[in-house]
Amino acid sequence: MLAILKREFASYFTSPLGYVYLAVFYGFSGLFLWLTCLSSGSASMSSTFLWMFFIMMILIPVLTMRTMADDKRQKTDQLTLTSPVSLFGLVMGKFLAAFLIFLIGCVVLLIYALFISAAVQNSGNEFGWASFWGNFVGIILMGGVFISAGIFISGLTENQMIAAIGSIGANIVLCMFDIISSYVPVESVSNIINSLSVFYKYQEFTYGIFSLKNVLFFLSLIVIFNFLTMRVAERRRWS
Repeated sequence: MLAILKREFASYFTSPLGYVYLAVFYGFSGLFLWLTCLSSGSASMSSTFLWMFFIMMILIPVLTMRTMADDKRQKTDQLTLTSPVSLFGLVMGKFLAAFLIFLIGCVVLLIYALFISAAVQNSGNEFGWASFWGNFVGIILMGGVFISAGIFISGLTENQMIAAIGSIGANIVLCMFDIISSYVPVESVSNIINSLSVFYKYQEFTYGIFSLKNVLFFLSLIVIFNFLTMRVAERRRWS
């Protein structure tokens, strides 16, 4: 797994992908910080995180589109699948590499918070760290879900563009379960669909509410998508 992680992480910086992803992430986060905080004199970064949530729905699929699809396109996946690396190590190595790139992007949000906190304290006020950490943890968990879903979609095709578009579609569906449930006439089915809404659970984090149930929900989604990716890779190994 460590070898896959190192190789995949390095590959983001031997091609423009890693630099472009981080540049776009930093650019949008700085823009939204200016629009929602600095220009209005607000010390709350909740709106910044909310806008970044929607940007991530589109940006993360670009980060994950090549993870499995590129190996299939270049016909190097069979070499990887027949190597001593386990399917778990293969998928987790790719997931962790993409997740590390994502975390490098998220660090800038913490840097923004530190500067805003210092500015607020100089004026005699307190920065809302509880709200910040809720947003920060929530967006990291959502990032993990989007990454694992993106890698799964990437494993279904060898076309990177199809993988990116499919991942964006999957992310939108994941965030619309609460809306979909409102159109289901059967209450029991509606409640089940609503309970799968990731956006509603993410919103609880933005209020500074740390619920173990919600943390386990997001971690479960990550595990499920990674498990499905392993099953797709296993089918590819024996085909």
